[in-house]
Amino acid sequence: MNKDKRHAIFSRLRDANPHPTTELKFSNSFELLIAVILSAQATDVSVNKATKKLYPVANTPEAIHALGVDGLKKYIRTIGLYNSKAENIIKTCRILIDQHNSQVPEDRTALQALPGVGRKTANVVLNTAFGHPTMAVDTHIFRVANRTKIAPGKTVLEVEKKLLKFVPEEFLVDAHHWLILHGRYTCVARKPKCTECIIEDLCEFKGKEK
Repeated sequence: MNKDKRHAIFSRLRDANPHPTTELKFSNSFELLIAVILSAQATDVSVNKATKKLYPVANTPEAIHALGVDGLKKYIRTIGLYNSKAENIIKTCRILIDQHNSQVPEDRTALQALPGVGRKTANVVLNTAFGHPTMAVDTHIFRVANRTKIAPGKTVLEVEKKLLKFVPEEFLVDAHHWLILHGRYTCVARKPKCTECIIEDLCEFKGKEK
């Protein structure tokens, strides 16, 4: 995969979707943080259903912390791993209140110090809430990066570093969303929809559907 081909791929993805964003529903950085914590091993659809009921009741660190673990569970019990997620979110709210003036920190180290927040979650928040040119490599991005040969790697971190290195700078802020959406709806896991793909002629996947 050469530089010109990568540029062409992201140009097409941008033309098709000039302003991509997450499919999680949120209205501020705190709501996004909670939604991303909830989304681990869960679908965005299931998270949105839960937060649609939760956020009108509690959408600040103080309000969610006041619910307590058991109170929060009532809103998120339809989401996988809700027990541990509820505990992590309550702890995270306490830290935000005590250490960050109830604000979501715009800092990777501070974000990853929050319970339930790993590197991928921190990258999503930094990118989507604050506009940082980061790559939150999930299963979709990992698959697309390897299958297309845009940025092949054996580990999530290797793919992340290669994407940051190889994606042309003008596309970096939005590349995360384009790749996720492409993996979610076109370059799907079991049978990629190559005949419907807008970058099919640029992709270097050897097992393309004919």
